Amino acid sequence: MKDTPPEMDARYRAMLMERTGEERLKMGCAMRETARALVEASIRQQDPQATPDTIRKGVFLRFYGHEFDADSQRKILAAIESAGRPIAS
Repeated sequence: MKDTPPEMDARYRAMLMERTGEERLKMGCAMRETARALVEASIRQQDPQATPDTIRKGVFLRFYGHEFDADSQRKILAAIESAGRPIAS
C-alpha cells in the first residue's frame, strides 16, 4: 500500500540522507531489534510456556519462512533445534 504523497516521500528521504551512514545503520538495527521483540512477544502471548528453541523457530518462520519451500523449512527448523541442544560428552 502506498498512501504517502510523493513530495512527503521525497522530504522523508532527504531527512534520512542528512544523517550519517552510522546514524542510518543504528536506526536500521534498532528497527530490526524492535521488530524481533514484537515477534517474540507475540510468540510468548500465543504460548506462554514457549522454550527458547520454540521462539527461535517462530522468529525464523515469521521473518524468513516465506522464502523457503516446506522441505527447506523442515531442514532449517531441525538445525535450529539441534543447535540448541547441549553437546554430549
